[in-house]
Amino acid sequence: MCGIVGLFLKDPSLEPKLGAMLADMLVTMTDRGPDSAGIAIYSGARDGIGKITVQSAQPEADFRNLDEDLRNAIGQPVLLLRKSTHAVLEVPIGQIEAARSALAHLRPGVKIMSVGDSIEIFKEVGLPKDVAARFAVAQMKGSHGIGHTRMATESAVTTMGAHPFSTGSDQCLVHNGSLSNHNSVRRDLIRAGMAFETENDTEVAAAFLSHKMDEGAGLGEAMEATLTDLDGFFTFVVGTRNGFGVVRDPIACKPAVMAETDQYVAFGSEYRALVDLPGIENARVWEPEPATVYFWER
Repeated sequence: MCGIVGLFLKDPSLEPKLGAMLADMLVTMTDRGPDSAGIAIYSGARDGIGKITVQSAQPEADFRNLDEDLRNAIGQPVLLLRKSTHAVLEVPIGQIEAARSALAHLRPGVKIMSVGDSIEIFKEVGLPKDVAARFAVAQMKGSHGIGHTRMATESAVTTMGAHPFSTGSDQCLVHNGSLSNHNSVRRDLIRAGMAFETENDTEVAAAFLSHKMDEGAGLGEAMEATLTDLDGFFTFVVGTRNGFGVVRDPIACKPAVMAETDQYVAFGSEYRALVDLPGIENARVWEPEPATVYFWER
């Protein structure tokens, strides 16, 4: 089942409303995924600053003095912005890997949701409206974002099993469908140096794209490769620092609809996710073709 929503803004004047629009779209997809939900927001980069978004099952203990402990570990200033069970750590961009390494020792129970200049990922178990409220999604600003509502069919209902999955800097992926060869692809990627947190096939798809892009492929090329190297039925919506993409398998049995205006590009698993977007009555609306990559970049 599962529901996907995505919004790529062309008009900067809409950026203060990104979170509110995305939250409404996400909640509309509750029937397709009531057990957990998540969003990736691209909120813009600050010169010299990187972001590590983390999650904890015990945030009161794990986030207490975390910024000070990291500052002492890496010898650089660290800012912690807490949002419920998650926190965004802002560190000098050159200290990202040092901060990640220090986190593993200082707070072994903390999970990394995303890393990059711009991306922030928030996801939890619960109804989409509750997850959106917990993280105050409606107040978030940014250039583009992706959301997912999950109905678990292939793995447990957990925070780490929720979407989006991020396996590369400023990259994320959400998925509706099922991959039949994810175990063999996972083994190949592990041999190539990729690491995994869950048994979810969507994490494999995200890592596949990250690996392709690490090898020099662009977003469009990496998405094209999913059509030949990944087997199953799927709709992927992908985010990068500057881009937003959609691809469906050659059968395209999972529902999908897109809309484009001069102000935005939007994706929804169903049209009802798009009906409240500004100017939707004048948008070009279409169903993405099977085995066809669509992507937009700034």
